Formats: sequence, C-alpha cells, structure tokens
Amino acid sequence: SKFVNDKWMIKNGFLNDVQEHRPWWWNIKVQKLNLSAPLILLPEVSCQKAIEILQEKGYDQAPVVAESGLILGMVTLSNTLSSVLAGNAEFSDPVTKVTYDQFSKIGLEDSLGKLSCILENDHFAIVVHEQMQFNGNGSSFMKQMVFGVATAMDLLTFVSRNDKK
Repeated sequence: SKFVNDKWMIKNGFLNDVQEHRPWWWNIKVQKLNLSAPLILLPEVSCQKAIEILQEKGYDQAPVVAESGLILGMVTLSNTLSSVLAGNAEFSDPVTKVTYDQFSKIGLEDSLGKLSCILENDHFAIVVHEQMQFNGNGSSFMKQMVFGVATAMDLLTFVSRNDKK
C-alpha cells in the first residue's frame, strides 16, 4: 500500500511533490538551513562516555559513524539513559548497543519539502553529502559524509526567521 501513499513516495524519492499550494520554503534546498557541524561518535565509544560527551557538548543526539565512514545509526541521550537504567545495556558497553539503526538520510541538494515529509514520521534526518573518493590503485567509489542532523526545530527556526508572508 506504500505506492498509494504520496508522502511515502516523496520521502523515498519515487515521486516529486505535485501539490499546488506548497509553502514558499518547499523547494529551498536543505543546505540553506546552515546546520552546524555534527558531533560524531565512533562505534567503540562506551555508553558512559557517550552520555558524558553529549551532556558536555549540549547535544541530544549524535550519529555513530565507523572509521570507514559507514553511518551505523544515531545515538540519543534519552535512549542511552533509558537502556542503561532498564538493564538492557551497561555503561561500559559500546554505544552501538543503544544505536538506532533505522534512520532517514537526506542530501544537501534535497528540498525542505522532502525534509518536511521525513520529519512527519521521524524525529530527525541525517544530512549527508556524497563525495567521490579514490584509493591507491586509482579506482573510485562514492562515500557518504555526515554533514549534519536536521530536526523539526531546525526547519521551524528557518521558516520563522525567513517568513515570506
């Protein structure tokens, strides 16, 4: 039934939105949000250290990215604390034990309209940028770099500061 759900189709890139009465910001690119550089955690960071880092830096969440650049998921302060307090994880466990591996990605060139559709169901979207990289033998591959984390508050702040009414 997903193919009859326009929002799902737009979110997953199968359909361009054809809504006639879109808000003024709908087609503006995600890069215009001017997101701050994300705090990145490596998978071997312990839950205790992740909590300390997030609290010290004032973040609620951070992407967990392997040294290879593979995005493993997102760790949140609330999920980490609740998992430890419920006994599902230990403070000494690696942060990957409490990492959400179901997350949405969006590109810098995607529209705020697409981001809006994602944020209707998800608390955040990981903003990625693809770069071509070459290894020693000259072969190339595309690597996704985490550029930021976009939340509903980021979108709301952008819209309210730039309101075109």
